[in-house]
Amino acid sequence: MAASASHMPNPILLGCGAVSVDYLATVASFPSPDDKVRSLALKVQGGGNAGNALTAAARLGLAPRIISKVSNDALGRSILKELQDDGVDTSYLMVAEDGNSPFTYIIVDNQTKTRTCIHTPGYPPMRPEELTKENLFAALHGADMVYFDVRLHETALLVAEEASQRKIPILVDVEKKRDGLDELLNFATYVVCSAKFPQAWTGASSTPVALVHMLLRLPNIKFVIVTRGEKGCLMLERSMTDASETEEIDVEGLLESLEQKVDSSSSMPKCIVSKSNLRISADGVGSMSGRLVLGTAELIPSEELVDTTGAGDAFIGAVLYGLCTGMPVEKMLPFAAQVAACGCRALGARAGLPRRLSL
Repeated sequence: MAASASHMPNPILLGCGAVSVDYLATVASFPSPDDKVRSLALKVQGGGNAGNALTAAARLGLAPRIISKVSNDALGRSILKELQDDGVDTSYLMVAEDGNSPFTYIIVDNQTKTRTCIHTPGYPPMRPEELTKENLFAALHGADMVYFDVRLHETALLVAEEASQRKIPILVDVEKKRDGLDELLNFATYVVCSAKFPQAWTGASSTPVALVHMLLRLPNIKFVIVTRGEKGCLMLERSMTDASETEEIDVEGLLESLEQKVDSSSSMPKCIVSKSNLRISADGVGSMSGRLVLGTAELIPSEELVDTTGAGDAFIGAVLYGLCTGMPVEKMLPFAAQVAACGCRALGARAGLPRRLSL
């Protein structure tokens, strides 16, 4: 039974990272330089990876808390109110009296269904000393999971070190290489990353080879998920028992065998899982014990696809929910794909995020 439907308290999730206000303008097609175009639709709503993922998690039934920073301006007040209205605890969100809160201009191309982001960071930036020990301990008290989007990296490392000492599981969401990333990954229990990151970080020849490389390089990681947009996701999960006596199987060949089992006629997300406790190898990298999991995306009809902004954040919010409520991988990945698809049916990162009862 989901925690939100039981008599037990909702699992507590602490997140540290980016919040912002998004100005979303839909245009018929992306303008050329020096063009003047009119928007087809305009929406102003909260954004930022951490803000979006925690909003998704709150709507699904978790009790999120957030560590971040805004300024005491109109944007900052709207960021706070929107998070609070969705059930995100903002007690540990710092408010600067001066400066500006972060915001992003997002141009949504109605023709190609792509979005282009122009971000203005908040000022002054968050300093790690602003998070007092008292607030850090209070924020972590009772937390079932800690989540980072690799922003505010100095503060994030303080939180990660204390969470690690308390043996609280940590999920790190990685879009690209950022300051403090490598140190933060050393504390991670789970990693969810963008399609380009594994190869960029490891220099591997392909994504599956890069995933093997990541698990060998980060021995504390239980699994890595790489999101691939409309292609779904790929997960490499470490086995708890050693399969060194088992015959090795090449990770690229293993992925090909899973891809052959995909039912292209089905519009709903599915999970295709290899045998457990395989000895999975990658040429020139090494081998590890685990299983490979291929998750398909929900096929969204073109007339229903509005905007992909925040789809990855919605996916991560659902993965966090799945982990906190003990959902098996075979159920968690299709569930996360379904939540992400809901978000793509509305303009902006949050307008389409579902509530648990609506799924």
